[in-house]
Amino acid sequence: MSENKVYHIEEIMNMLPHRYPFLLVDRLVVEEPGVKGYGIKNVTMNEEFFQGHFPGNPVMPGVLQVEAMAQTAGAIVIASMDNYAECKKGVYFMSIDGVKFRKMVKPGDQLHMHVEKIKERRNIFVFKGQTLVDGQVVSEAEFTAMLAEN
Repeated sequence: MSENKVYHIEEIMNMLPHRYPFLLVDRLVVEEPGVKGYGIKNVTMNEEFFQGHFPGNPVMPGVLQVEAMAQTAGAIVIASMDNYAECKKGVYFMSIDGVKFRKMVKPGDQLHMHVEKIKERRNIFVFKGQTLVDGQVVSEAEFTAMLAEN
């Protein structure tokens, strides 16, 4: 059994085109290359979306939790490629199914986005994902993405 590979923010930025304020993965742990792992997002009061969602009661938007899962999945796919820093490919959303939001995510929470590839056909991938805070599921979804040239 191989050891998990941990990627830090500089490496993640070589995998994903997203940048602040839309890069939602601070650390990536690949458990099985190209298939399974999790991302970590440290949620702080400094996030731009908290200015309007919601004043006096900051809550991380659910759609951004799903985006964080998708970015994690994309990074896991890209990280499995040789020379990913020179890779000119990206992973793009195609569909989202079965989304459920179970608990609110607040400033100070650490979001863990667990994703696993459940199907692959050519350049199309289906993932299932869950986001957790303190070991409790806060959201989940199944989503399809496509690997394509940037």
